[in-house]
Amino acid sequence: MNTQYGTAMKQCSKLTINALIVLIIGTAVSGCGDKSHESKASQSLASVNGKEITVHQLNEELARANVQPAQKDAASKQILNALIDRQLLEQAALKAKVDRDPNVMQTIERAKSQIIAQAYLQSKVANISKPEKNEIEDFYKKNPQLFSERKLVEMEQLLIDSRYVNDELKSALGGFKTLQEVAVWLDAKGIQYDRGEVARSVAELPPQISERLKDARRGQLFVIGMGPRTMLVLMDSVKESPILLADATPQIEQVLLNNKRKQLGEAEIVKLRSDAKIEYLDNAMRNVEPAKPGVSNAQEKGSASTANDDIARGVNGLK
Repeated sequence: MNTQYGTAMKQCSKLTINALIVLIIGTAVSGCGDKSHESKASQSLASVNGKEITVHQLNEELARANVQPAQKDAASKQILNALIDRQLLEQAALKAKVDRDPNVMQTIERAKSQIIAQAYLQSKVANISKPEKNEIEDFYKKNPQLFSERKLVEMEQLLIDSRYVNDELKSALGGFKTLQEVAVWLDAKGIQYDRGEVARSVAELPPQISERLKDARRGQLFVIGMGPRTMLVLMDSVKESPILLADATPQIEQVLLNNKRKQLGEAEIVKLRSDAKIEYLDNAMRNVEPAKPGVSNAQEKGSASTANDDIARGVNGLK
């Protein structure tokens, strides 16, 4: 059973405002008419107070949950019950006039606006042609750290709360040769930690880690601060792990497609803004740079490395 969907279905039983908002949005966006009488009996799986749940609805949920064929029969029964629960919640919400609450109405309108705008944008970038072979090869050659010169780091790590990184710990680390010795010391001090062994491409690691690994040697123990958490790392090895062009092609193709979609989306926004009459009624907002479509300020700051991060994660399974 798909664990992600199982978690979602447990949440369906909770009567929360957010859940009700989602239910009402689904009703509003899908249309106002009740077409249950038009459906054939063979397409209906259940009826909840006269409202039918159809095969189409079930299949859509199965697709969203990414249920594998071997799990379909068992998942279908569980998902159908989740749809029944959702229909009961929706009916209860409408009966209680939750959809008339000003905050709920505002949230519904905002969600509808986002859905419609996103659907329009997707329609504009839906028919992008696949990257040419030479484009894929060019990307491969320009990113040797991700492919032809890829390095795989194997290391042990302990993750602790940064509050415990003090002079006492730093002094103690100088006398340790293994991570097990560090763990024993932490246990004696009553400091909790998470332990693990990881193997990652250097390009996949956060900059503060990959920079430290450049000059690291096997068996070296070092500390990497990551905000509220601190990583104590013992490097086991750094070895060459190149990825062939043929193996990397699917990931490169996807990244190039995403880049093209992003560029087309931004171009469409520029065109719409140039064709529109936009008046800023608050002078203090006149110099604010327009937000890029579907991109928050935080996302925009990290956009320069997005392609590399996507590729690194994609090829990680090829080692």
